[in-house]
Amino acid sequence: MGKDATHPGGEPLLIERRDDRVVATLNRPHVRNAIDQDLVDRLHALCAELEASPRLLILTGAGGVFASGADIAQLRERRAADARAGINTRVFQRVRELPMPVIAAIDGYALGGGAELAYAADLRIGTPGVKIGNPETGLGILAAAGATWRLPELVGEARAAELLYTGRILNADEALAWGLLSAVHPADGLMDAAHALADRIAANDPLAVRHTKTALRSTAHPDIDLELQAELFESPEKTRRMTAFLERRTR
Repeated sequence: MGKDATHPGGEPLLIERRDDRVVATLNRPHVRNAIDQDLVDRLHALCAELEASPRLLILTGAGGVFASGADIAQLRERRAADARAGINTRVFQRVRELPMPVIAAIDGYALGGGAELAYAADLRIGTPGVKIGNPETGLGILAAAGATWRLPELVGEARAAELLYTGRILNADEALAWGLLSAVHPADGLMDAAHALADRIAANDPLAVRHTKTALRSTAHPDIDLELQAELFESPEKTRRMTAFLERRTR
């Protein structure tokens, strides 16, 4: 679809489908990929697809920006009922709970809701141009779409408190040191790095990866680990992979 009055930058969510992964690119460059209701609806539709047909997901943004946040023009008009509906919260939670891992490939700004979308990913890599953080309190609201509970998991309670209370924006080196990013790559190599990471995951048994993600997100340890392991112990793929390993070792 070409440009039009509704979508001046073209399709707001570009989707590339491969057998083992999907690449979704936020594409609202005229507003620095701000997340509006239309984009939320499209992310819900993508999640439904990946829930039905589990594959890896790489999330990124067009135009040297991941996402500058929620669409402030829409956000300004929202009221109490909209807050309770959790418009961004629900879709970010759905991204977080996708069966297979999600990789956020971040360039430029990842602010507010854009940062919270990145926090919902399992893995985050970036470029030297990354600026990530939550300036919501400066706009008279709080970061209610995941930052208050995901940031403490990622960087610890004290650092999360500093970021959320002050609205401080981290650069790439700071985000790497704090653990928000696992690696920093040149901008022209970001997607190659994201695909290389996806390749390493995709080389493993998909069911084992899915069960590992389930165990990582659970609080019911060790029972859930043992139950998931029991299923994998009966898997033909486990037997095949271990037999191949033993045969390679004896050569």
